[in-house]
Amino acid sequence: MEFQIVLNSTLTMLAFMAMGYALVKLRLASPEHGRSLSSVLVYLAMPGLLVASFQEMEYSPENAKKLFLFFAVSLGVHLLMFLITWLMFGRKFNDGKYRILSIASCMGNVGFFGQPVIRALFPDSPLALCYCVMIAASMNILIFTIGEFMISRQRKYITLKRVVCNPTIFVLLFVIPMYFLRIRLPLVLYNVAASLRSLSAPLCMLVLGLRLASMKPSDVFCQPFGYLAGLLKLIVFPLIAYAVTLALPVDRLFRMTMLITAGTPCASVILSLAEVHNCEQDKAAYSVLMTTILCVVSLPLLTLVFS
Repeated sequence: MEFQIVLNSTLTMLAFMAMGYALVKLRLASPEHGRSLSSVLVYLAMPGLLVASFQEMEYSPENAKKLFLFFAVSLGVHLLMFLITWLMFGRKFNDGKYRILSIASCMGNVGFFGQPVIRALFPDSPLALCYCVMIAASMNILIFTIGEFMISRQRKYITLKRVVCNPTIFVLLFVIPMYFLRIRLPLVLYNVAASLRSLSAPLCMLVLGLRLASMKPSDVFCQPFGYLAGLLKLIVFPLIAYAVTLALPVDRLFRMTMLITAGTPCASVILSLAEVHNCEQDKAAYSVLMTTILCVVSLPLLTLVFS
């Protein structure tokens, strides 16, 4: 049952990606439109996702402890994967593609891709959706500090300012106190946030489809780099994350949410940062696109094996 739910969810994501690809090929859209849609994702859809998720969960001390534990564990497993890739490729970090590979191995699309899958799998559990927010927060802290440092090789990105001044963490600074203080938004504002959350996954996949259409299929599917990124991100990282949870006194919901969110494809922000810092943009694109396609197979299989 869980295998079928996850498979259907990932196929739905792939269908939206195919629509974006088709729009470009039919000359109804341009790959350049992806930049504008990405702004909608980052500055509207993501805040809506965060706000709606926390507004749906009633406060309890037990749930608050679980959320902070999930945040701490997810931060720890990301750092552990960084360490593993550094041990594997550290001597080759002068070559930008190995730095991109190290980041791609653990930075996932946990918000736009992971949360719809979790929502389908655990429809009656607001806690599971908030777990997705926690792992997204831990990932954003790392990607805009250690991740950006690795891409640019500039230490100026390892600062507290970089931790706070990114959209996800900035919104959480307001959302989490509202959760603890049990502040509820007016129904109209909640509906706006929930609608934006519903837009997030389709928009994200449409953007990826637009990007895929701008590349030759042979460039994407014949690159060993993309498959190596897929092995690390879609298999190795979720297995490590799941193994860590087995050593902790946590419940099945905690473990399964960690497994699924860790097994999501590479985050598109990796490509954005690679473009900003002019570092192996093609390799970053291969990682994002290939892992998004391959996870249609890997994510349901992970669920089948460990459910």
